[in-house]
Amino acid sequence: MHTKAVPTVYLIDASIYIFRAWFSVPDSMRGEDGTPVNAVYGFCRFLTEFVERTQASHVAVAFDESLTQSFRNELYPAYKMNRELPPEDLARQFQLCRRVAEAAGLFCVAHERYEADDLIATLSLIARDQGYRNAIVSGDKDLTQLLRGGDFWWDFARNQQLDAARVKDKFGVPPETIQDYLGLCGDAVDNIPGVPGVGPKTASALLQAFGDMDQVYRNLDAISTLKIRGAKTLAGKLSQHEAQARLSRELATVAYDAPVDAELDNFRRRAAEQNSLQEISHVIGGRGAGLFERLSVAARAQ
Repeated sequence: MHTKAVPTVYLIDASIYIFRAWFSVPDSMRGEDGTPVNAVYGFCRFLTEFVERTQASHVAVAFDESLTQSFRNELYPAYKMNRELPPEDLARQFQLCRRVAEAAGLFCVAHERYEADDLIATLSLIARDQGYRNAIVSGDKDLTQLLRGGDFWWDFARNQQLDAARVKDKFGVPPETIQDYLGLCGDAVDNIPGVPGVGPKTASALLQAFGDMDQVYRNLDAISTLKIRGAKTLAGKLSQHEAQARLSRELATVAYDAPVDAELDNFRRRAAEQNSLQEISHVIGGRGAGLFERLSVAARAQ
């Protein structure tokens, strides 16, 4: 999947890897002040392995400023409200994780009203306009909707990659209609309702037959002829919940116009801030020392 001849920008969805670290590294790991530093340690390990493995020259790391509020909550107050708020210990570590990424010379972005997904989408346009392909580093498959051309989605922790063709193989729809797919079947993780009674297979079959959600609703009379389980009653369900389906699609659609002030040169890795890395290493203490030394060595400007 990798083509060295094509320059690549790596766009990292930080929250995914911070949460994974929080759950996978025991919270018995404490810093000098006695507070948990497990998420920082795990995130630092991820960044170290990422930089060592990719030797990437252009990277951006997107953080969620707020895990509970975005412009989507204004559209649908229940959006993501099925999630528990992160404990105070984790919220503190989010700040340290950003300090680690910045000290490692990586360009970081966050916004109070736009999610990391939207920041990544906006940055992907900047990179694509300059002839770069995008590597979307995330465990969130919703972000596969960003893929165009030679782009690929990469769950680094599980070493799973999807390009546009494999997205279609997996979901039955191409990247550009992932938001229509989620609008129809919903997304329990983000509390996006979709259409009751429409699951992933049905959503995929509808989009394969008609192309996108708009065409599905223009062809309700033809749905009963499809070889889909429950086809005879499906048009009625779709009609009854059309407003909810369209709202769900809007919630699942990334914004490409987030207020990000960036040019391609911002993505270029800078030299590591050695003093800052050492300072954070002291905060973490113990096992963190060797890991930060590795990150310090790996985080050299290209």
